[in-house]
Amino acid sequence: MKKEVKSQIIDSLKAQFAETPNFYVASMEGLNSEDTSTVRRECFKNGVKLVVVKNTLFKKVLADSNNAEAQKLETVLEGQSAIMFTTVPNAPAKIMKKFETSFGKPQLKGAYVQECVYIGSENLDALVNLKSHDELIGDVIAMLQSPVRNVLSALESAGDKLGGIVKTLSEKEENK
Repeated sequence: MKKEVKSQIIDSLKAQFAETPNFYVASMEGLNSEDTSTVRRECFKNGVKLVVVKNTLFKKVLADSNNAEAQKLETVLEGQSAIMFTTVPNAPAKIMKKFETSFGKPQLKGAYVQECVYIGSENLDALVNLKSHDELIGDVIAMLQSPVRNVLSALESAGDKLGGIVKTLSEKEENK
């Protein structure tokens, strides 16, 4: 591969790394072309950019990033590696989990998600259960709304009870 081509690939990967802060390193070794196409289509549907790249080129990108946490993933860059770039932290993990039973691949080598490094396929379940930024905001809003709902519900039920008591008392006075 010519030096200019390598430079273009490195620049492209650096731009992708800057644009999408979360990435997974996976092994797709042993998948036939049909299964690989299926995985790629699923990645495309879920907004995950799948790139198969030479390990030495991606190591260069990590070294130039000045990100000490992400540089820890250099150790997993052996054999064939596919990089899955994403803005949704758990999307690649869900894709890997989906195909794990049918294909056995892609297999997680490591991930850099929300400024944390995960190394090894044993972390796949933890990554699947990660919540995205929007899901966390939704949970916080739901927690904040819960006490307000309880107070409003109590006031409504107390108002109904009070109205019923007043009505009963007024009916008793009329009957006398």
